[in-house]
Amino acid sequence: MNNSPMSDAVPPKPWWKFGFVWLVIGGPAVVVVASFVTLWLAIRTPDPVIDENYYQNGIAINKTLEAQDRNLAPAIKARNHAATPDGQAPR
Repeated sequence: MNNSPMSDAVPPKPWWKFGFVWLVIGGPAVVVVASFVTLWLAIRTPDPVIDENYYQNGIAINKTLEAQDRNLAPAIKARNHAATPDGQAPR
């Protein structure tokens, strides 16, 4: 009679049959594949060249916006006057 605990032991399963092993391996594997996809996208579609005069163009846009704000000043004043409650209106 062999009553040792090892006699009733179930043979161990191979490592690839455990779900947690694939969870540990799968996470980094997905990141590696995603990084190669990102690299492929970066090489395939390069960034556009910025305009040589981007600073001057920005200044021109700001001047245009300032002119539009000055043109809207009467409308903003009227809107604010219309939104003022009757008791607080200046006389």
